[in-house]
Amino acid sequence: MNAKRFVDTNVLVYAHDKKEGYKQETARNILRELWDQNSSALSMQVLQEFYSTVTRKLATPLPREKARLIVSQYALWCVETTPEEIKRAFRIEDEARIGFWDALIVAAAIKAGATRILSEDLNPGQTIAGIQIENPFAVP
Repeated sequence: MNAKRFVDTNVLVYAHDKKEGYKQETARNILRELWDQNSSALSMQVLQEFYSTVTRKLATPLPREKARLIVSQYALWCVETTPEEIKRAFRIEDEARIGFWDALIVAAAIKAGATRILSEDLNPGQTIAGIQIENPFAVP
């Protein structure tokens, strides 16, 4: 089994944003691979941000019913955020000098046992709290 990868919000959003072309295709391929390998995780925060973004901020928003169905499908990958993850996020925020919401993503990834976070919002190549940050949309 492959090492777990934690999926940040932007990967899910791009998979459903028709105007994103290359990023949409890339995100869909990544998500399909992760489903096949059963090697992914995400958090409630990611699902909440995804729902809010795809139903309100896309040029062509998804209907709420469709977005809710997608959330329920990806909920299978969800790790629970508890007060322990919030405390860990406080430490990560201070140590890595990143924003709290990004630190909470890292804390959830740690809980999930992920070795990498797929995101374009953090610095690719950086390691935060032992987790490698990877931007799947970076053009080589």
